[in-house]
Amino acid sequence: MKLRAIAACVSAVALMAGQAFAAPLHLNDKGYYEARGVNVLVFSNWYDGLFSDSKISGVELIHHGIRTATNGDVRMSSTPGQWDLIGQLVDRKVDPKTGVIDVTLKYAEFDFTYHVRSEPHGDGVTVSVVLDKPLPEALAGRAGFNLEFVPSAYFHKSYLADGKAGEFPRYPSSPMALEPEARFAPQTGPQTRTLPLASAKTFVLAPEDEMRRVTVTDTDGGDIGLYDGRNQAQNGWYVLRTLLPANKTGTVVSWNVTANAVPNWVRAPNIGHSQLGYAPAQQKVAVVELDPNDMPAKTARILQIQADGSATVALTAQAKPWGKYLRYHYLTVDFSSVTKPGLYEIEYNGQKTATFRIAADIYADAWHPTNDVYFPVAMDHMYVKEGYRVWHGDSHKDDALQAPVNEEHLDLYGSGPTTDTRFKPFEHIPGLNVGGWFDAGDFDIRTQSQYAVVQQLVDAYEKFHLDRDDTSIDEAHRLVTLHTPDGQPDVVQQIAHGTIQLVAQFHAVGHAISGIVEPDLTQYPHLGDAVTKTDGLIYDPTLGPFEEKDGRSGRRDDRLAYTNKSSALNYGSIAALAGASRVLRGHDDALADESLAIAKRVWAEEHSHAPDLFRHGNVTGGDLVTEELSAAVALLITTKDPQYAARIDALWPEASKKFALNAQLIARAIPYMPAAFKARVRPAVVAYKTEADALAAKNPYGVPITEGGWAGNGAVMNYALTAAALHETYPDIVSSDAVFRGIDYLMGTHPGHNLSFVSGVGTQSKEVAYGNNRADFTFIAGGVVPGALIIKPDYPENREDYPFFWGENEYVIPEGSLFIELVNTANALSK
Repeated sequence: MKLRAIAACVSAVALMAGQAFAAPLHLNDKGYYEARGVNVLVFSNWYDGLFSDSKISGVELIHHGIRTATNGDVRMSSTPGQWDLIGQLVDRKVDPKTGVIDVTLKYAEFDFTYHVRSEPHGDGVTVSVVLDKPLPEALAGRAGFNLEFVPSAYFHKSYLADGKAGEFPRYPSSPMALEPEARFAPQTGPQTRTLPLASAKTFVLAPEDEMRRVTVTDTDGGDIGLYDGRNQAQNGWYVLRTLLPANKTGTVVSWNVTANAVPNWVRAPNIGHSQLGYAPAQQKVAVVELDPNDMPAKTARILQIQADGSATVALTAQAKPWGKYLRYHYLTVDFSSVTKPGLYEIEYNGQKTATFRIAADIYADAWHPTNDVYFPVAMDHMYVKEGYRVWHGDSHKDDALQAPVNEEHLDLYGSGPTTDTRFKPFEHIPGLNVGGWFDAGDFDIRTQSQYAVVQQLVDAYEKFHLDRDDTSIDEAHRLVTLHTPDGQPDVVQQIAHGTIQLVAQFHAVGHAISGIVEPDLTQYPHLGDAVTKTDGLIYDPTLGPFEEKDGRSGRRDDRLAYTNKSSALNYGSIAALAGASRVLRGHDDALADESLAIAKRVWAEEHSHAPDLFRHGNVTGGDLVTEELSAAVALLITTKDPQYAARIDALWPEASKKFALNAQLIARAIPYMPAAFKARVRPAVVAYKTEADALAAKNPYGVPITEGGWAGNGAVMNYALTAAALHETYPDIVSSDAVFRGIDYLMGTHPGHNLSFVSGVGTQSKEVAYGNNRADFTFIAGGVVPGALIIKPDYPENREDYPFFWGENEYVIPEGSLFIELVNTANALSK
């Protein structure tokens, strides 16, 4: 990790106390334990609702500004995986007088209730597991108290186990054993368990490093084992674990945990600024994030870098106090008066940022990595190569099998009591092995994401005439070659690729489907070339498991298609197909005609019956009114047919109730609506302006920062694009300022650190991210990560040293197309 990024990345909460505090660890008014350089959280957060385990719950340690430990809880495995069982939170009680936090949890399937109790103990905390009833027999030898340490914090470091020295393995190499019984996790294939690297009464982690030294002692005399979970899964952690004893009640496990605290430690300032740079005339505001113990400087300097390496002072600017947000104090440095094109740095209190540019064309090519690399690499059903490198082969040629009924898939997909198709469960559905993009760091085709990308690319292409040609896309031969022009605009070809998959769904089953996804945990977590995920041969149940014949095989590795009807999915697909038909006209007239014909036909069908309201996870479409509105707007723009204008008018009363969600669609429709409609919408715009300004004032960055289990870069980009759309239509009400605040936020003006959230864009950017190459601790240029995740109650986190936090670091395709539209919007406005 780069030196400046390390300094900026340090954001605060640490576990168990130290040996040189000015004051001992104590319970603060936010409900966690605190001392200078050390915080201990005890179930301040609950496990992510999307998956069982997202490494943000239980007992957690934030150590000198970095969250280094998490998931302090009773688990059924020494190295639990993402889908292993977790206890359910029943109650959390905090006693401010004694400092005791008592959390009640249960495993209902085993009728097992337990308490995790914590209290200050000198410079650390004592963490105990308390049982009111003995451990159920089924959990004997299984249930244990775990505390997990992020591997990247302890790479190249040592440990002492009762004084005996050992080293944390850089690459997983711990001993393994076969597991005779299935673990409490929905896995298939051979079951294994990790054996301990070492066992002891007392562990000292990183004794040589005062910033990471943690001491853990079992005060009941039990053994603590140190395990490495990476042998079973690349996203495994180092784990300390003590088994719960059988036939015992009361305190059954008790650990003293102490994290060393460096005396008078102060987190280095994070100077938030755009790693890309700024247009000369735009507002330019750096945001300095300060440790509460830091003494703020009164000024900052903007330095222009000369050709000989020297620096001249372009501006000495006031560092104005903004106030407190989350756990830090903030200053703002306005240097809008610096307009001369050139290369610059910001210097604050002796610390300098990376260089950035001021240039009139600063945004003109910032979208190129997303266009040239990220989207081509994400293309499913294609062989993708870049020079000497093959990103992946022609993947999933065997798509897809009909998913079974009444099934809960492991990744938010699911099915109802019927398939809503003519196909039987596990029967091959022909024609789905074309087009589409890998949805995220995974390899599934999520239809809701597919049509969102098509819609956004259509908007960007029509607004900004994006005719860049840097990629050869040969659909007939399923071949993509990066950095090789082929005479066709790349964005148009990407629109066609997404459209091909959407059209295929209507041909195959007559309606949009939730998506196509791997069937089980043997395939789902696959990391590597997508072509190796399946054998590419259509499953034939008459063949043996290793038999191949006539292009078919007995290996049931084909992905599943989840096919229940959803009107929301149909409307979203209609919007994409109607829009795509405009862009594809003149490039692929046959596909354009087919897309529009499907859109018009399915619109008529949807209005001939009550809506299909099947819902499951987050894969069955968005808000029904919004999805129908999007379809009506797209069809109106494409056909100019007044029936769609009438439907938009009829939808307005409901759409206005969620105006922020629908504002871009309404703004897009206004030029095609009767003149009175614009006046009808105006009061909602005025009200939105008030709400948006209030959101912008809640933090020093001037954009909405969400606090859910998935970070909010998508919300920031939509906030900025909404401002742009309303500014174009109602310039007397809404300014374009939010567009530049949004792009600055993405490019580095955000909490936690100052890296650009778009890999490969900006001087310093996200170079360790959750793409499908995450096991290599690397990135895909142009991918956009979710951003700064707020670990409750007050810790902003985005890890650059560890890719496996999907809520912070996972690329998803709609964020890529949103970025293309946003950066081109900023480019247009800057002119």
